[in-house]
Amino acid sequence: MDYLCTKKFSAYILETSDLKNQLQNLVTAPETSNYLLAVSGGADSMVLAYIFNDLGLQFQIAHINYKLRSEDSDLDQKVVQDFCENNNIKFHLYEVSEKDNKPENSIQLWARELRYAFFNEIREKENLDFLVTAHHLNDQLETFIINLSKAAGINGLAGIPANENSILRPLLSFTKKEIYTFAKENNVEYREDLSNQKNDYLRNKVRNEVVPKLLETNSHFLENFKKSSLYLNQTKDFIKEQIQEIENQITVFNKYHKILSKEQLSRQSDFVKFEILRKFGYNQEEEISKIFKAENGSVFFSKDYQLIVNYEELVLQKLDEKCNFNSSEEEIVLIEKFDFSENQTSIDLENKMGSIEEINTTFEWNFDAEKIRFPLRLRRQKAGDEFYPSGFSGKKKVSKFFRDEKISNLARQKIWLLTDSENAVLGVIPYRQDRRYAGNEKSGYILKIFNKK
Repeated sequence: MDYLCTKKFSAYILETSDLKNQLQNLVTAPETSNYLLAVSGGADSMVLAYIFNDLGLQFQIAHINYKLRSEDSDLDQKVVQDFCENNNIKFHLYEVSEKDNKPENSIQLWARELRYAFFNEIREKENLDFLVTAHHLNDQLETFIINLSKAAGINGLAGIPANENSILRPLLSFTKKEIYTFAKENNVEYREDLSNQKNDYLRNKVRNEVVPKLLETNSHFLENFKKSSLYLNQTKDFIKEQIQEIENQITVFNKYHKILSKEQLSRQSDFVKFEILRKFGYNQEEEISKIFKAENGSVFFSKDYQLIVNYEELVLQKLDEKCNFNSSEEEIVLIEKFDFSENQTSIDLENKMGSIEEINTTFEWNFDAEKIRFPLRLRRQKAGDEFYPSGFSGKKKVSKFFRDEKISNLARQKIWLLTDSENAVLGVIPYRQDRRYAGNEKSGYILKIFNKK
């Protein structure tokens, strides 16, 4: 929930109680949570640290010395470190060195990745609940303008989230001016980063040239922008709910991996296709277009997923969950030998069928035990496998059987074949058994293999 100030905006002054109210909107139990504050030494983060300390919250502080501004970088560090020492706050420091391979270009992206890796490491090590940053309303406006120039869509225009992935930004409702006023009235020591006055980066250019012009157009510009930002976030949340509802409707299977109906998704707008598939890393319009034009069996990779086009289905699976098709452990001895002192032996596969999760696994097969060469094993398909499926004439390669039954490449890797001691296929579970070994009323000894899952 976004916190919208109810006081008259033009005369509004940030107070400690206001940040406390913000935290209560963002966190279920702010007083009992543990925080890691990202503090650079600037006015924003030093005010954040001051207020957290004033509220008596449980927090630690992390600071990164990028060594980009010589002595100024060291002085920033000293301000933060002195604050921690004076207030008995645990201080975490990362000093950039040659091993960090600072690039000549893309300094901002490099710095962002470095600091969040450092913050996440500390959070995990210290078992802290939240990372807290000092982003404020002016930052939000800058982000909106930058994303507007990049055609970022509703998610980009909605801006910086106040609470996302355990990262809190409780100052988003407050302006830079309010933060400076608070620092002055409470004697909060901070350092000004003079490099922000240069227009070397897009954000600085927007901050120094674009935003001042906008603020001149209307004395209530930031107040109105904050309301617009709130409305955009509400719109984003509504759209997210609608997209999820559509995704649920077109999801064929969603247990160990996800299968979407290609036919149903293709009827949706380009926006809906994009919003659903981008969650799996497919965020390029050209690639999404290719997915719907691709031939059966085509595979598309994102950073974390593989997408298999399987007739009228899109099968999505995480890359680290792929089956090892030829793994030696993918073989199970089902029965060593048949006990011919009994006329019938039954084997329930309920505890062995977990891997065939996308199909109906209920079946019952009867075999003539005298025709079988024991032991029997369960294994995965291999090249050249063939059998005589019941209900068909002649023999068929297992690979062709899969194609004819329109079984996805992903499912094929998980289906068990029942084989004998000479590696002949007695059945493709749970589809068809080999008719040559089937039991009948003339069979003296029956082996029943079934699954009632």
